[in-house]
Amino acid sequence: MNIPNFLSLLRIILVPVIVIFLIQNEYAKALIAFFVAGLTDALDGALARLLKKQTELGAFLDPLADKILLSTSFISLSIFGLIPGWLTVIVISRDLIILIGIITLTMLSVTYEIKPVFVSKITTALQIGTVFISLSLKIFAYNEISYDLIKILFWLTAFFTVISGLVYILKGIKFLNRTSEK
Repeated sequence: MNIPNFLSLLRIILVPVIVIFLIQNEYAKALIAFFVAGLTDALDGALARLLKKQTELGAFLDPLADKILLSTSFISLSIFGLIPGWLTVIVISRDLIILIGIITLTMLSVTYEIKPVFVSKITTALQIGTVFISLSLKIFAYNEISYDLIKILFWLTAFFTVISGLVYILKGIKFLNRTSEK
């Protein structure tokens, strides 16, 4: 177990902590826990590259931790009315479609390499920002301008989530086509 992998595991461990704070209406504590989880996301990849500690486990754990953190956050915040349900459906659907694609490629014994594409990095940043700002607006007083800005953020997040999902679908189709041509 190296430091980057530990940070990914810490992110997974923080997920129930965040949900418990939300259930208890402790939004400031939930925001702090989410912020720490976000820091682990930034640090684990950077440290893995810097320390040359990139592992297969880390390549699996990091995106898994991201999916667990973001899916749980979106579902919870949607239930509490801080994020619109339609946005949560888009975020979860994209991840499920990607997961189904991976399972399909694996079942068909198609060799593939999962590398995050640039648009997916933007998507993850927007999704993290959406959760962070939604929690922040629950804690701090906001005005009508803040509400308009968060609506723009919701739509940007939805747009990039859909685009990145389509990019991964096209990549999956290319993997399948390459296999059928052989």
